[in-house]
Amino acid sequence: MKRFFSLITLLLFILSVVSCNSKSRENVPGDVDVISKATENRFSELEIRDYKGIKLDPSVGPRDNSIKGIQNVDINNYILKISGLVKSPVSLTYDNVLALTAYEKVITLHCVEGWDATVLWKGALLKDIIDIAGADEKADTVIFHCVDGYSTSILLQDIIDKNMILAYSSNGIKLPPAMGYPFIVVAEDKLGYKWARWVSEIELSDNPEYKGYWESRGYDNEANVPAAEKK
Repeated sequence: MKRFFSLITLLLFILSVVSCNSKSRENVPGDVDVISKATENRFSELEIRDYKGIKLDPSVGPRDNSIKGIQNVDINNYILKISGLVKSPVSLTYDNVLALTAYEKVITLHCVEGWDATVLWKGALLKDIIDIAGADEKADTVIFHCVDGYSTSILLQDIIDKNMILAYSSNGIKLPPAMGYPFIVVAEDKLGYKWARWVSEIELSDNPEYKGYWESRGYDNEANVPAAEKK
């Protein structure tokens, strides 16, 4: 009987280890990269899957967690406003942003739901966009407003230090609507709720305590990715 319970305990331990370590990719003998069917189905036909030896994940996450569902923006009527504590408020078209110097960065998005995605992002530096309007010397915070009413903020110095970009492309394709077309904030080293999607306004502020949608509901305002989770 004692041996029987020992075997049951061992089996439960093995099952718990497998469950806790299950991801979209699993390490198997021979270092073969196995991708689950669900993950495979999330890749679009034209997405890049490998960049300079780095294995990329699908642009679109496992589920939509936006506050009002996926937004479909009419690009013909779209305007990106740069407002607040700036020397000269401006309104930019989608093409205006695409005309700026482009940068590509492989950055991992860490969602508070427990999943992550390593994606090749391409876009314009947020600093370059802000410089068009000219940040007031009192500005220390950037508030992102989105088409669906969502908002969040990041310290201006963090944006500058990390060379954060406003992305319009993911894995070599036009940013999918599910990921925020026309623009998503690639908030490097910040948790997913700082990655504002469908951005329609960039507001400069002197209020570092500003709390956006999730922050006003108890989420940490700094939202730094724990060191142990960084890739």
